[in-house]
Amino acid sequence: MSESVPKHPVLMIDDEADWLNSLALSLKISAGINNVIKCTDSRVIPQILTQDSYSLVLLDLTMPHISGEELLEHISTNHPDLPVIIISGMNQIDTAIRCVKKGAEDFYVKTDDRERVVTGINRVLKHQQLALENRQLNKLIMQQNTVEHPAFSDIITASAAMHKIFSYLQAISLSTEPVLITGESGTGKELIAKSIHHLSNSESPWVAVNVAGLEDTVFSDTLFGHTKGAFTGAEQDRPGMIEQAQGGTLFLDEIGDLAIASQIKLLRLLQEGEYYPLGSDKPRKVKARILVATNHDLQAKEQKGEFRRDLLYRLWAHRVVIPPLRERKEDLAPLLNHFLIQAANTQKKICPTPPSELVPLLATHNFPGNIRELRALVFNAVSMHERGVLSMSSFREALSANRTSQANDETQHEELVIFNNELPTLKHISKLLVDEAMERAKKNQTLAAQILGISPQALSKRLKTNKE
Repeated sequence: MSESVPKHPVLMIDDEADWLNSLALSLKISAGINNVIKCTDSRVIPQILTQDSYSLVLLDLTMPHISGEELLEHISTNHPDLPVIIISGMNQIDTAIRCVKKGAEDFYVKTDDRERVVTGINRVLKHQQLALENRQLNKLIMQQNTVEHPAFSDIITASAAMHKIFSYLQAISLSTEPVLITGESGTGKELIAKSIHHLSNSESPWVAVNVAGLEDTVFSDTLFGHTKGAFTGAEQDRPGMIEQAQGGTLFLDEIGDLAIASQIKLLRLLQEGEYYPLGSDKPRKVKARILVATNHDLQAKEQKGEFRRDLLYRLWAHRVVIPPLRERKEDLAPLLNHFLIQAANTQKKICPTPPSELVPLLATHNFPGNIRELRALVFNAVSMHERGVLSMSSFREALSANRTSQANDETQHEELVIFNNELPTLKHISKLLVDEAMERAKKNQTLAAQILGISPQALSKRLKTNKE
C-alpha cells in the first residue's frame, strides 16, 4: 500500500471536473502528492470541512451556487489554520489582492506555468507542516514532562532531558525533512532513529547503513544501486538502499566520516528528492524519510573544510542532541537493572541482586563509552557471578583501571590543577579533595576512600580533622 502524501488530503474545489483531474495528475507526477479529494459542488464544502482534517484547499473563484470568495471567507472564519490557494480562470489583480486580504496564501491563474503552480502548492504544504509541528511540540511541552509512547519502549531512561527529546520527536514525526542525530559514541543514536521510524510508520521498511569509510563509488552503489552493465561485473540490476527503504526510513550512520565527493551526492539527493542508479540516465524519486547520525562535531569539521557547509545547513532542519550518560546519572539505576536482567537471561542465570553501594560507585565514573560501556561492565560482572548479591569487585577493578589510564593521559597532555600566584596550604587542598570525593560518592565513605586512593580508616581520620 503506497504512502499518502500529504498525510491529510488536499481538498480541490472547481466546477470543472477535467481541470481537477488534470491538476491532480500534475501534482502526483511532479510532486508525489497523491492524497487529494476533488469536489465540483461548492454547496457541500462547509459540510465536508467538518468531517475531516485537510492540509490545503485549492479553490476556484467562479462557481455556481456558492462562489469561491464566499467559501474563502467561510474557511478563514471557521478554519483559520487551513491554508487556501486560489487557482482561478480570471487574471485580475484587484481580485487577487482582495483574496489575499481575506486570507488566501497565494493566487494563480489557470493559464500559469503548471510547474510554477505545483512549486507554490509544495511551498505552502511545507510551511503548513512546520506550523503543525510547532503546535504539536508546544502542546506536548505544556501537557507533560514524561512521555509514554510505544516508540520509546526500547530506550531506558528516567531523564527529563531525554523526555524533552521524546516530545520533540513526536512533534516532528510527520515531517518529511531529514533529521540529524548527534551524540557521543554509545549514547543510543540508532535507538533514537528507530523511535522516529516507529513514530512515522512502524510497518514500513527500515534500512540502516553505516557509511564510515565507504569510498565514493561504493557509497553511490550502496545507496543508489546500479543497472545491468553499469560496470564490469554488474551482471544484473541491483536496487540500492534508497529503493529498499521506499515508503519507510533510510538511516545513515557515521555521516561525519563521509568523503566530500559523497557529501555532494547526498546533498543533491536531499535537495532534489531524486537520484540516479549507476549506469542509468533516468532519475528516480526518493520516497523515504532520511535520518543521519554522527558522533562528530560537524560545525568543527565544516570549519576545517572536512564537511560541506551547504550539506550541514540542509541537515539542520531537525536536530537531536543526545546527552552523554555522565550528564544523566539518574539513568544509572534503571539501566543497571535492565542490563542485569538482560545479562542474566543471556547467560541463563538467576538475576543477581545489586548491592546498594553499586549505583553511587558508578556515579563517580564519567563513562566515556556511555551506555555501551555500562552494559559491558554489567555483562562482565554477571558472567563471574555465582549466587547471592552481585560482587562489586569487577566494577571496582574496571573503574580503577580507567581512572589510572585517564590520569596518565591527562598528566601527559595538560596540568590537572592550575594554581594562582598564592599557593593554598596542604591542609586546605586536602579538605577540598575530601569534600569533593564525599560529594561524588554521595557521602559513602568507602567509595570516597577508593576515589582518593586511601584506606577508609585514613579518610575517617581526615574527616575528623576537617571538622576540628
